[in-house]
Amino acid sequence: MTERGAHKSDMLEGKRVLVTGGTGSLGKAFVKRVLGGRYGRPAKIIIFSRDEAKQYDMRLGYLNLDAATEEVIYEDSHTLLDFRIGDVRDYQSVASVLRRADVVINAAALKQVPSCEYAPSEAVATNISGAENIVRAIENLHLPVETVIGVSTDKACKPINVMGMTKAIQERIFITANLRCPTTRFICVRYGNVLASRGSVVPLFHSQIRDGGPITITTADMTRFLLSLNQAVDTILTAYRLGERGETFVPRVPSSLMTNVAAALINGRDIAIDIVGIRPGEKVHEVLVAEDEVYRTTKRDGYYVIHSILPELAGVARFAETALDQEFSSACNTMSLEDTRALLEKDGLTIEAAPDFSKLFG
Repeated sequence: MTERGAHKSDMLEGKRVLVTGGTGSLGKAFVKRVLGGRYGRPAKIIIFSRDEAKQYDMRLGYLNLDAATEEVIYEDSHTLLDFRIGDVRDYQSVASVLRRADVVINAAALKQVPSCEYAPSEAVATNISGAENIVRAIENLHLPVETVIGVSTDKACKPINVMGMTKAIQERIFITANLRCPTTRFICVRYGNVLASRGSVVPLFHSQIRDGGPITITTADMTRFLLSLNQAVDTILTAYRLGERGETFVPRVPSSLMTNVAAALINGRDIAIDIVGIRPGEKVHEVLVAEDEVYRTTKRDGYYVIHSILPELAGVARFAETALDQEFSSACNTMSLEDTRALLEKDGLTIEAAPDFSKLFG
């Protein structure tokens, strides 16, 4: 069952779930959640990535699990996981692995803003050509893939950097794919800074604090949307459960000044904050829903849902009552320092909680 309103407890029952970029922070969090059994028992979970070392570490981690480990069904972690070496840039590799999939979560990406600025063609190859390879394989080989979910970013909204530009095009490739592949449902999710993901600000600030400082911030005015890895996974699963063809799900998450995030983590320690200037391609504020998308944005189950710009997919939804009267920007309604600290404490991301990021990332 994947139709809108399908029951949460069995929506992945018997499905073959493919996670591209499955050894990344989001991919690992998604796999762990699905192995918890709350959404039914999939027939298979396929982790597809190009890094054999990360796959080895991830496989070994599950093999060494204690049978009593919380959140993961021990037997499932040993019988359901299928690790496949491959690259979304390679059409033949993608076509081969898609033959085994009912549901695809495309988490493969080049996502570091400065890296993409200095190697734009590499970002195009992964973020654009990789998405097109998925669509082309389904279309050309008439593969019975039921659903594809493209994982996007706030940087795709009013993009000014290469990473955002390539992700914006990826969104359009997946949305338009609903017309090219009428038996497959393509939907997207778009969200902001995932607090504990590889390369994100919290692990960086933790490392800088443990080294005695300083914490480096690009500009004192910078704001970002903040959500946990669990909220990112929630967004994907909600989109899978409730999404219609061509829709983009956006979580309604808070934002904060980066100076407040730093201060909350420093928590009174004698650690300096250095303002080092904006990096190549970086924004001061991020946007999750742009002005031109507001008129076709509605609410569903606590999320903003952006309906397709294509009239063939939008239907009557574009005339429904809209959920916003202005763009959804991280500059609006930012949290106080106290609220920022409370959010970090709730997610166990304060320096006192000392999360093992090396274990998280593999």
